[in-house]
Amino acid sequence: MGAVRVLQRLFPEPGRLQFIYADLGDAKAVNKIFSENAFDAVMHFAAVAYVGESTMEPLRYYHNITSNTLTVLEAMAAHNVNTLIYSSTCATYGEPETMPIVETTPQNPINPYGKAKKMAEDIILDFSKSKGTNMAVMILRYFNVIGSDPEGRLGEAPRPELREHGRISGACFDAALGTIPGLKVRGTDYPTTDGTCIRDYIDVTDLVDAHVKALDKAQTGKVGIYNVGTGRGRSVKEFVEACKEATGASIKVEYLPRRPGDYAEVYSDPSKILNELNWTARYTDLRESLSMAWKWQKAHPRGYGSA
Repeated sequence: MGAVRVLQRLFPEPGRLQFIYADLGDAKAVNKIFSENAFDAVMHFAAVAYVGESTMEPLRYYHNITSNTLTVLEAMAAHNVNTLIYSSTCATYGEPETMPIVETTPQNPINPYGKAKKMAEDIILDFSKSKGTNMAVMILRYFNVIGSDPEGRLGEAPRPELREHGRISGACFDAALGTIPGLKVRGTDYPTTDGTCIRDYIDVTDLVDAHVKALDKAQTGKVGIYNVGTGRGRSVKEFVEACKEATGASIKVEYLPRRPGDYAEVYSDPSKILNELNWTARYTDLRESLSMAWKWQKAHPRGYGSA
């Protein structure tokens, strides 16, 4: 809600920004929202999105991601809304045999989060091909999202109980703030250059730009599937060093066994989104992205409630 209040202050004009609190699992509520509004398009971001948590609560993930996407599609069909931008993930690929990952790389997810997202993708694709539909669909497969609003208005504030499952940037910042005694790095025996996982870190500001371009280029009767990443893999150890530089803090690092459902190396080939949507990542300096996010975290040590 904190982020919503910030946006409401930024766009106070009547009718410019409407916030409706509802459960996508409640088909009646979703249909009521569609009935009372005239939507041109849907950008579907709503999901739970933690790999570790998904292995502990798989049913919650299948319900929240897969089942709720079905509810959204049914409402779109009932109310003749034909443009969908879907928030997906590189977790649908699992652990491919070759790098970098292209959009045609086989999808073999290895955790419930990735499986739930792939199922949602499959439902969307099947629906878009069905008789009588004329959908414009864009599926964006995010890689590892970091950063915050460069102007310091919005930042990442996960629920406290999810910190253990959360993103490494959040854990780094918690350690730098002294909220936790140190940083726990899970897995040092992966077949990578330094033994830690390699990921493709995409700045959230670039991700926003990708959605704007996807909406602009969405075409009736066509489906576009795109990787949204930098095309460069960075190890967890590299990331931690960049975080130390960004925060200026001495972060104690504890190395632990692997986390269930994780994979060694994942990074994208973003050529397709460059060629077709004219999108490329601009914020590719890890330390710079983390510095912007750190500025927000320092100003909001307890999330939006401490603004």
